[in-house]
Amino acid sequence: MGDNAIVIGSDGIARCAWAGSDQLYLAYHDDEWGRAVHGEQALYERICLEAFQSGLAWITILRKRPAFRVAFAEFDPDAVACFDQGDVDRLLKDAGIVRNRRKIDAAITNARATLTLRERGGLDEFVWSFAPRHHRPPTDLSHVPAQTPESVALSKALKQNGFAHVGPTTMYAAMQACGLVDDHLAGCHRHAEPR
Repeated sequence: MGDNAIVIGSDGIARCAWAGSDQLYLAYHDDEWGRAVHGEQALYERICLEAFQSGLAWITILRKRPAFRVAFAEFDPDAVACFDQGDVDRLLKDAGIVRNRRKIDAAITNARATLTLRERGGLDEFVWSFAPRHHRPPTDLSHVPAQTPESVALSKALKQNGFAHVGPTTMYAAMQACGLVDDHLAGCHRHAEPR
């Protein structure tokens, strides 16, 4: 690994080292992470998955994402907002997902909060209003923050609007994943590409 944490893959492409060599991770790095995500359902899914990832490796969530989508009705907030205790019990028994009661409860709470946000322009407009006007892509890992003033503000605003499990570090990860910021390192083939 170089000083700036760029690696050259077996395909000869330079990437952020965290992409590793797992094909699922490589595809996520190349095709999703840092690209602009819009739409209520897509953003709700990313917020939920980032919350489920808290304390775990992201590859765990990527491997379980198909099961998460089945378990959470393709992350349709209208459907998840109607989940009841029976659904929670079902989810706690589902070995295909991360079985954490607080995170499951947060996903349901966040679906309901997403519906409420429709009265104020919707989740897409709300989340993207926190995108920084100026963001300098990092040149090495030491320049990648765990949180930023914008992620702190987004976290606080989401909590004020009824969301749960949306701390500032989790929200910065969501901002990276959803393209609100571009944190592909200098030297990565995706660095500074249009989002």
